[in-house]
Amino acid sequence: MNQALQEQKSMESKDNYRVLVVDDDIELCRMMKEYFARVGYEVESAHDGCSGLCRALGGKYDLIILDGMLPALDGLEVLRQLRRRSSIPIIMLTARTQGTDRVMGLDSGADDYLPKPFLPEELFARIRAVMRRWKGGSLAQAELYHFGPLELNVAAQSAWYGAEPLDLTGTEFQILEVLVRASGRAVSRDEISAVLYQRESSPFERSVDVHMSHLRKKLDSKGLAQIITVRGVGYVLSEGTNEQ
Repeated sequence: MNQALQEQKSMESKDNYRVLVVDDDIELCRMMKEYFARVGYEVESAHDGCSGLCRALGGKYDLIILDGMLPALDGLEVLRQLRRRSSIPIIMLTARTQGTDRVMGLDSGADDYLPKPFLPEELFARIRAVMRRWKGGSLAQAELYHFGPLELNVAAQSAWYGAEPLDLTGTEFQILEVLVRASGRAVSRDEISAVLYQRESSPFERSVDVHMSHLRKKLDSKGLAQIITVRGVGYVLSEGTNEQ
């Protein structure tokens, strides 16, 4: 062990943090686990967005290291869902170089943002800085989303069409929020199930379909945006005609 690592281990010996790494790069997860074990951190990993969200909400972690590009559930959506329920420190990782991605991550509640590739020592330094700054913090901040004249207020859990409120259940609101934020991308049942129940959907489970049907009827009755079923893929919000 080199001198720098010995100094790091000495500095952090009193802080045996438990860290969850959510990244589909299995080799990177293994390397981080080995590196941080040397400084007294306990590291676990998840390799897709759905399982990462479930593990993050169900485990007693001190910090989450979250990749921005994940299968099953996008990293930014995992971040948003975590911020609705937890103030745990989160460091985002990404291979994307666009500044807009960094802004989106920070605006969605990330405590820090690190582009790939990176040195383990830099990530370690950022973890220490984040943990020094972190003192609890608040839960989800107020967010407004729009789809045409449809407006969603996440903090108030309310939806409006112009000046008219929509009478939605909490589950229906969550589904609509996911569809609005997907910006025209088809959202799978597994993604919706991960947001609603923090687990993947079962092939025989119909609860998502039932809630989706109720939400469809409410939107149809108002002549609002339509939820289209994309066979074999999922659901997408559209201003066109709903063809199933």
